[in-house]
Amino acid sequence: MRISSVTMFEQSTASINQQQSDFLNVSKQIASGRRVVNPSDDPQAAARAVRVDQSKAVTQQFEDSRVSARNSLAQTESILNSVSDAVTSAKTLLVQASSDTLSNVDRESIASEMRGIYETMLGQANATDGNGRYLFGGYADNAPPFVKNTDGNVEYKGDTNAREQRIDASRLMPVTENGDSIFKSVPSGAGYVAEATKTDINGDPLAGNNVRNDGSVTFGGPQVTNVNDDDHGDSFRIVFEEFNGEDAFRVEKFDAGWEPFNPATSTDDPIAYEGEGQTVSFGGLDITLDGTPDNGDQILVAQAGSEQREPNLFRTMEEAIRVLEKPVENDTDKADLRNTLNTSMRDLDNALDNVLTVRASAGARLNELDVVDAVGGNRMLNYEQTLSNLVDLDYYDAISEYSLRQVGLQASQQAFVDIKGMSLFDFLR
Repeated sequence: MRISSVTMFEQSTASINQQQSDFLNVSKQIASGRRVVNPSDDPQAAARAVRVDQSKAVTQQFEDSRVSARNSLAQTESILNSVSDAVTSAKTLLVQASSDTLSNVDRESIASEMRGIYETMLGQANATDGNGRYLFGGYADNAPPFVKNTDGNVEYKGDTNAREQRIDASRLMPVTENGDSIFKSVPSGAGYVAEATKTDINGDPLAGNNVRNDGSVTFGGPQVTNVNDDDHGDSFRIVFEEFNGEDAFRVEKFDAGWEPFNPATSTDDPIAYEGEGQTVSFGGLDITLDGTPDNGDQILVAQAGSEQREPNLFRTMEEAIRVLEKPVENDTDKADLRNTLNTSMRDLDNALDNVLTVRASAGARLNELDVVDAVGGNRMLNYEQTLSNLVDLDYYDAISEYSLRQVGLQASQQAFVDIKGMSLFDFLR
């Protein structure tokens, strides 16, 4: 077979080009630190690397989401801590105000402190996050959730939802609380609260000046005596009236309206009012009555959180401030002061328990974020290890390959030089 000079030149050039190409590929791998520089280097590894890289990006997005969730929960927990301190301070002031040795001026001074706490609570309830969104308005976060109406009472304008954020593929976490669950709720199992307030046929407190009693009757309790009583858990009210020219009262139970409930008697006749610490029992409860009632006076006895006794921390504060600012001039004022402070202290106890429960929930979610962070961190390490195995360069192998390709290129070049010099004319003399 005849091999021409052109054929030898072409093959030598092709060999040199191939060696140069292989040498250049190894050089690019060393320079980039990656074994797969182009998809064509290892199509299967490149395809798997794309999927792993996408999974890394999603995991990173969840990590960023957890940072945002942690900030919101930490701010929520901090504000709830301040609210619990405020409720504790208010309760301390009310205990102080319960002393009979205080004058009207002393109580007015306490009322001034209470109003400061009240305004602080309102400011905390309308707190915003770093983006200007109101924390406790639920998804209605573009306006203050708590506003004062024309009567000066605080109303909740937010919704009853809690903003949620996806912190992992299978976990959608509430990152805030709505104001209704903080300032207008009580923990499950909250007990009975008595209040000297008048209610209508539907169990709703009356509005205006008729809401409060005109007599000087006061109450102590209620105390739970039998949780297994068939009527325990229902709402009751004591309604005072005259019967046969004497003070008397009826016990009524709410069941789609107020109905007579006199378990101590076989009739619906009013019970004679004796005063002087008279104890009345109904629904597994005992309540002690004292003082002189007026015809039509009422005492509501309902479980905290029921429809007849809806909780409202701001309303509790407003009532306490009202009664402390009002001068005590007669027995009716004294009874109003004592009854209102009694009721307010029980309401504040329930409010504190509720705030602490909500705060504990926020703290538990912060702990959960730490756990999810640890899992996400391990997942990210696994992805990075898998991606490294697929596309990263083994420098030991690469440097050895680099040296080998360098020798191959030099050998191809030297061989071409030797072949180029082969000619019969060099041997003719």
